[in-house]
Amino acid sequence: MLYWLKVIVSGISILGLSMTASGQEVSKEQIKGLDEQVQEIKSDVLSIAAQLNQLEEKLLYPSNTQIAVFVSLVDGETFRLDSVEIQLDGTPVAHHIYTYKELEALQRGGVQRIYTGNIRAGKHDLQVQVIGKSAEGLDFRKKKHFKVDKDVGPEIVEIALAAQHIVFKDR
Repeated sequence: MLYWLKVIVSGISILGLSMTASGQEVSKEQIKGLDEQVQEIKSDVLSIAAQLNQLEEKLLYPSNTQIAVFVSLVDGETFRLDSVEIQLDGTPVAHHIYTYKELEALQRGGVQRIYTGNIRAGKHDLQVQVIGKSAEGLDFRKKKHFKVDKDVGPEIVEIALAAQHIVFKDR
């Protein structure tokens, strides 16, 4: 992809230099035509880049081994979420420190994809650690283990957080 982009840019540069080097006067129609060609090439390159990104996603995260972990807040929760750490089979796979805007979005019902990865089919240990501050202003740290039973096909897991507990939702 990068190779073709370099070839295209080099070709356009050479074309532009040869036109100016020949000493001929370039008309407005020729410039307009060249401009349209450049825009067409840009559009093609962006389309190819999007296709490559989709192919890369499918290659890196094939659907038969893919797992996605989402984080949300239980409805009505007002505690301040500071951070979430996710471990899968004892290996840390995700850690996120929340900003005020992210916390607001979660409190309004938003859901965050915190991790996407690959695991084999079978049973896996998912550990979630939450650090935050309760509505009363007390610091808290909660840790909970869950079992994920991964079948063939993509697995979607939602972790719903509350000041008092962590809820596991296997979809």
